[in-house]
Amino acid sequence: MTPKPRIAIVGGGIGGLAAAAFLHRAGLASTVYEQAAELKEIGAGLVVAPNAARLLRRLGVLDSLAAKAVRLETGWEFRRWQDGTVLSAEDLGTKCERLYGEHTYTAHRADLLAAVSQAVPATAVRLGKRCVRIDTGSAPDSGPVTLVFADGETVTADVVIGADGIHSLVRAALTEPAPATYSGLCAFRALVPAEQAPEFARRPAQTLWLGPEHHLVHYPVSKGTLINLVAIAPAGGYTTESWTATATVAEFLAEFEGWDRRLTDLITAAGTPGRWALLDRAPLTSWGSGPVSLLGDAAHPMFPFFAQGAAQAIEDAATLARCLAAEFTGTGTDPSATDPSAALRRYEALRIPRTTRLQQVSHARAHVNHLPDGPEQRARDAGFTAVDPLVANAWIYAHDPEADPEGDQEPNPVPRC
Repeated sequence: MTPKPRIAIVGGGIGGLAAAAFLHRAGLASTVYEQAAELKEIGAGLVVAPNAARLLRRLGVLDSLAAKAVRLETGWEFRRWQDGTVLSAEDLGTKCERLYGEHTYTAHRADLLAAVSQAVPATAVRLGKRCVRIDTGSAPDSGPVTLVFADGETVTADVVIGADGIHSLVRAALTEPAPATYSGLCAFRALVPAEQAPEFARRPAQTLWLGPEHHLVHYPVSKGTLINLVAIAPAGGYTTESWTATATVAEFLAEFEGWDRRLTDLITAAGTPGRWALLDRAPLTSWGSGPVSLLGDAAHPMFPFFAQGAAQAIEDAATLARCLAAEFTGTGTDPSATDPSAALRRYEALRIPRTTRLQQVSHARAHVNHLPDGPEQRARDAGFTAVDPLVANAWIYAHDPEADPEGDQEPNPVPRC
């Protein structure tokens, strides 16, 4: 009988728990090491597009999430900054399911984390475990790997997955330090109680307002009781990259002075908004070495303009489990092979082209969204009616990492697991 690997996942956010869930589903045990004392998500809302929803359904947790989320029905719409003119609108209520077999939802990050955690055995998560060092020993290409924690405990693993976010310790242990560059952009975020929000913001719609050097997105979450608000603006000298940093409503309003009154009314109700700088990181060409690899933001941090950060972490998790299971459950081309390093290189080969493409298109979207009023902006706005974004982005929403990878909509063939 093929021995099962000792799999350690560093980080208990959405990506780390999704990895544990898909591994458990594939018959492989893992342990998640999370530095916080409890499982929780800092932040606000996110979009669960069809490519993420179908994977959550397979984990058996989509219904649980849907009970706390909002299923988008009346639209995915773009509006003009000055007067709210609708530039484009999609009927997501029927179109998403018809095209991709699933609906699109908006949810609080904490609700998604709670849903995914239902698919992870309670014994598989260890809290209050801050990893401070990774030792690959004398055979870094084949393991095992020793994790050292702040409390002095050491753990030996055959596979280590760094799902520890944008400031990943695991990534730092694998790659040469490459400081992020200053993007010149920052994000404001807030949750507004629905009863304090204008009626138009309470609709089950994802609305994106476009204006010179700025854009703003809002949609309901938490069964419609809260309105999630995310806005991108010039950063000036602001360089703090932390989801716990805050701004004032006055600072938020100043960025959107002169915009449609309904939008500034929504901002006025925002309480204490968060604010963080968007730092720029070039895509990595390699995520791992030996029996160590990365997942989620640790591997491919991206600007939020396609709302795919969490979805890509969930896709990573499904692909990772598939590749490791092929090695350790006899479903690969060589049932006798038990090489975790080879499995991780296949996982990376499957994922890096796709996540790199998403990083690149997300980065490019900043320019498109923030055009000053003028000929280029008018051409962009006219183009909304010429191109159906749901169809144009089929390569994002139709992708299924558990299907035959040569049958998906990626531009290049990819290896099999």
